[in-house]
Amino acid sequence: MKTFESIGIIGAGIMGSDLTLDLASHGYRVILKDLHPDILEKAKQKMREDFKLVKLMKKEIPVKDIEQVLSNVVFTTSYDEFYTVPFVIENITENWEAKKQVYLELKEYCPQDTIYGVNTSCISITKVGSLLPKPENVIGMHFMNPVPLKQMVEIIKGYYTSEQTIQTIKNFLESIDKKPVLVNDSPGFVTNRVLMLMINECIWAIHDQVATPQDLDKIFRLGFSHKMGPLATADLIGLDTILHSIEVLYESFNDPKYRPCPLLVKMVDAGLLGKKSGKGFFDYTTALAQSTR
Repeated sequence: MKTFESIGIIGAGIMGSDLTLDLASHGYRVILKDLHPDILEKAKQKMREDFKLVKLMKKEIPVKDIEQVLSNVVFTTSYDEFYTVPFVIENITENWEAKKQVYLELKEYCPQDTIYGVNTSCISITKVGSLLPKPENVIGMHFMNPVPLKQMVEIIKGYYTSEQTIQTIKNFLESIDKKPVLVNDSPGFVTNRVLMLMINECIWAIHDQVATPQDLDKIFRLGFSHKMGPLATADLIGLDTILHSIEVLYESFNDPKYRPCPLLVKMVDAGLLGKKSGKGFFDYTTALAQSTR
């Protein structure tokens, strides 16, 4: 049973397009908004490609044809469709000033009772709530990547988040076959407070020439039975996102254990952002390079 008649998604990058694919595959009407038409077009193409993988990996998909999935999606560069949207999930870059601007815009268009899901890995849900007339309607929703294939969603209770909002979001997540885990608002929550520290420390190991990226990831896959090594995970998330997240943790806790590794900073400066740029700790430009990881 659908929880909302329609859902607004802000940001059509990797996370936004994944979320849109997942929600539209479950029959939800989705309004996908981004600033740039070309990003929306790339999102549409990504959804077409990813749907083939989702069909292979998942036994049950309520909507089984990609054209039917896409018919559930409105691709737009404006907020015109947001006047009646009861639920918005925001997925833009992990930058407070950029997020602040988006929420100041949203509150001018969305109904007062709209629920806001902040899809973030580090930014304070309480801080976002302070921007809106009903902070009790704001909740953190940290989806895992790739969204259609990951069941767990870390939901975060801000200082004012109401029990009604929490229950509504739990019901919504269950309607798309997700398993919510509720945590309290704190920098990095649980997942990124631990994951970013681990990834950053692994990058330090590469920086200190303790191991190669291939061997370091092999240790985690073969030794700890991880499906994906930490460096391949970092490449998938995006090294710029990793850097933003670890910087937020460093600033929030004022703890030197979160100091970003210089190698991570250098790679981001060089545009080596991981899978989305073609190169990170691994090379994604050839099938051969991918098969050796």
